[in-house]
Amino acid sequence: MSSSRKVVKLFYDVISPYSWLAFEVLCRYRNVWNIDLKFKPAFLGGVFHGSGNQEPGLVQNKFNYMVTDLKQLSEFFGVPVNPPLPCTLNAMRFVTAVAEKEKEGGVLVERVSRELWKNVWSTHQDITQPASLIEAGLKAGLSANEVEEILILSQSQQIKDKLMSVTQEALDYRVSAFYLQVFFGSDRFELMAQRIGNYELGM
Repeated sequence: MSSSRKVVKLFYDVISPYSWLAFEVLCRYRNVWNIDLKFKPAFLGGVFHGSGNQEPGLVQNKFNYMVTDLKQLSEFFGVPVNPPLPCTLNAMRFVTAVAEKEKEGGVLVERVSRELWKNVWSTHQDITQPASLIEAGLKAGLSANEVEEILILSQSQQIKDKLMSVTQEALDYRVSAFYLQVFFGSDRFELMAQRIGNYELGM
């Protein structure tokens, strides 16, 4: 087993079910694998646009496969995924604002992201509405005042630029979607564990 602690950057958008699966698995195994997990909230729509890729919902065969694939993965990983397809720009600005306010640690970013994924993929709430963002923030442990501050901050040019910057950072890795990158697909956790040097632990 390797003793060095490797940094794993997770670029994600809460609209991406595959990045939710990666998020939960990496959170479960980060201590076992001894990784430094860095959350990188980005905008999937910007990745699709910048890479020239098409959203699965716009390609019928891709969408049909995704629905079947997610059902199997949801059961396997114990993550309640039921596909909707809303726009998440405001939600990802909100998560980016949480990250900016928190600066280090990522605990609040992790909690808020998880609550938003639940809102999108489990309870099918409209996360384009402030009420859903407020609910996620409160459930994640933020106070009402903190949520209000973050909502205001999320609409600032500073946060818009930050989200654009992180999205471009993801594109610089030549991604065309959010799966488990640089490993492609949600079936690459064993390969990731081997690369980290802890394959025998947990998988």
